[in-house]
Amino acid sequence: MNENAPSLSPQTVRPSLINLTHVIYGLHAIAVLVGVTSSATVAGGFVFGLPSLLAVFLNYLKRSEVRGTWLESHFRWQIRTFWFTLLWLGVYGLFVITIIGIPIAFLLILVLGIWVAYRVIRGWLALAKSRALVI
Repeated sequence: MNENAPSLSPQTVRPSLINLTHVIYGLHAIAVLVGVTSSATVAGGFVFGLPSLLAVFLNYLKRSEVRGTWLESHFRWQIRTFWFTLLWLGVYGLFVITIIGIPIAFLLILVLGIWVAYRVIRGWLALAKSRALVI
């Protein structure tokens, strides 16, 4: 093993960064809950809700501090979840242009919401176990 390679063990990460990552997952979870309990969809609440927007802002703000640690995979996971959700909402929005596509778009947005919830839960559970995410 290369002696200059960064260690990915939990001991090499500042506890404040682990706590911040929990907060970020919490913000994403709040956005999912807002989507489930309101008239918004899970995916819509996730992408356009203030909690997730704040979470992604924090991801970008602190990303350089977690580079080379096991937390880097969590930040990448969270950022990709946000951007892929936005991308797929845009694609699904194209289905809404036609009357025939509206039911299909709603079904796809529902599936996307389940995917978002899965990603938040899977990531948070891995964080709780101090594990990196394999992407």
